[in-house]
Amino acid sequence: MSEWISAVPAYLVVALVLILPGASVIVAGWGWRSPQRLLLAPAISATIAAVAASVAPLVGLSWGLLPLALVTLVVAGIGLILRRRATADPRPPAPRTGLFVLVALALAAVANAVNFARAFGAPGNIAQRFDNIVHLNAIASALQNGSASPFQIGSTSDIGFYPNAWHALTTLGAEMTGATVPVAVNGANLAIVSILWPASVMALAGAFFAERRTAYVTAAALATGFGAFPALFFNWGVLYPNLVGYAMIPAALAAVVTMLPERGAPALVRSALLVALLAGGTFLGHPNAFLSLLFFAAAVVITSAAVKAASERTRGSILFLAAAVVGFGLALAATLAVFRTGAEHSGWTPWQQLSQSLGEGLFVSPRGYNPTTLISILLIVGFFAVARRSRWLPAVMPFAVAVALFAIASGLRIDSPLRQLVTNPWYNDSNRLAALLPLVAIPVATLGAITVVDLVRRAARHRRTPRWVGIGAAALGVLALFSVATGPNVRMALDQVREAYAYTDSSLILSSDEEALLERLDGETPEDALIAGSPRTGASLALAFADRQVTQKHVFGSPSPELLFLNAHLRDIDTDPAVCRTVDQLGIDYVLDFGTQDVIDPAGAAAFSGIQDLSPGTHLVLVDEQGPDARLFRIEGC
Repeated sequence: MSEWISAVPAYLVVALVLILPGASVIVAGWGWRSPQRLLLAPAISATIAAVAASVAPLVGLSWGLLPLALVTLVVAGIGLILRRRATADPRPPAPRTGLFVLVALALAAVANAVNFARAFGAPGNIAQRFDNIVHLNAIASALQNGSASPFQIGSTSDIGFYPNAWHALTTLGAEMTGATVPVAVNGANLAIVSILWPASVMALAGAFFAERRTAYVTAAALATGFGAFPALFFNWGVLYPNLVGYAMIPAALAAVVTMLPERGAPALVRSALLVALLAGGTFLGHPNAFLSLLFFAAAVVITSAAVKAASERTRGSILFLAAAVVGFGLALAATLAVFRTGAEHSGWTPWQQLSQSLGEGLFVSPRGYNPTTLISILLIVGFFAVARRSRWLPAVMPFAVAVALFAIASGLRIDSPLRQLVTNPWYNDSNRLAALLPLVAIPVATLGAITVVDLVRRAARHRRTPRWVGIGAAALGVLALFSVATGPNVRMALDQVREAYAYTDSSLILSSDEEALLERLDGETPEDALIAGSPRTGASLALAFADRQVTQKHVFGSPSPELLFLNAHLRDIDTDPAVCRTVDQLGIDYVLDFGTQDVIDPAGAAAFSGIQDLSPGTHLVLVDEQGPDARLFRIEGC
């Protein structure tokens, strides 16, 4: 693990960015007394970073600490003004709760950081998955242009707008430390899984369960124990933007939960603005994370309103329930319509039968992940607790929604109208919906832990058990809870991450030889060189690894007719004068030839047959090679 020292600066920068801006806003707007509020800080910080990166180029600023600080000051200032009208939060219900929260978060942070660092293998390793090409190159491009706005990030893959929260954080880590793009990516991702994710889900547990210590400790431990999130997104895709967006969902949902009991216009306005801020940040993480949040918020608000209407039976409570149903119904219908995806992106097939998908969803064990026994027990106890007391329904209904969405995508046939209607905005991708399960299963399992603790405490009081026995039992309980970090559910997913990040002779994007050749480009090509190469072989990562411009930054995109011609005919450069003319027109200086190993489908190599398996000639001069397939050519004489 000593080799990870090189990633520590990037990790620390992103960690501080995730803590300080959001904490400033919470202290200004609510005070420092509520740990549940302070746990929202990382999600607020991620939102501020995404917004600041979006605004910076509009006011002529490069992306860095200055725009981050300016947006933080604006948001904190608004919070301070609202606090003067709505007052600060009261003290937490139990003393030293803040200390328990800090220790629990630190334990979760260490467990996740160590687990994922081991899975990544080395600080310079990359995920050998095709989406990673655009994400790595987007960070390099953002560094070159001084912008991590959604428009700059989108330009890497030839689209107008792309959610930028992950890219803003990662670019800042690279810019402030000088780390290479792969090292900065791994440092940022470790900060996200060790700080943003556990803090967010702990905030949700605190909101549901009145800031109980048991809730905080349990949620922190469970944040280390699921394979479906966050580990799945380091293997499937990879889906780094979804990683940030999903990690923010529990925090945004916590803001919704704490807004419901607010009274008085100033307090309601302050809470509503916080919800809007976090919802916007979730959208800038990824739009389908925002849609997920909308589904979960609807489940919480409508269920809370229904429970209240059933118990109070007043005109006001019934009207509120009706308004919630109509309002969220219209919002969901409109959002589902706006976020629909085309057939070319939503063709993912179901995995299994509906009954199996329901079982996998209920025990948060998709993709064949084995359930972790302790988590399964806590979930079952949580289900029984909800069955006995309807007041806990708001805590379990988001999980019911997540199970239903997962079951629809993975268990219904591909031509099901319900599947196409409901899960299309997630591309009908069972993996994306599987990753939602842990976010809202943790409150249910936390309820199970609270139920067990309450039963044990009642039994101890009845038998007058000595205090030291209770302390020992609590310590053993915490140890048992954090043992889920080594459970089979997460262990299987981390094994897949380890495989995804490994360099081998047959790696999907870069083999060991190709990576070694990329590392030498900085000394073998001038800074203004333009390099051609098939993006489907990883050659386009010359941008991310060596800061050299490439003809195509991503597997997908809209190449010009001239580039399409070269992709098919560059090998004819010694016999076809049109090739040289096109090379001159585009200004291409070098060619990276990584053979025909394809990151998606071997059939895709056909479109790049003209720049693969090249031979030296009059116009193609071999500059460097590594192994049988990795070669760098310089174009001369055109």
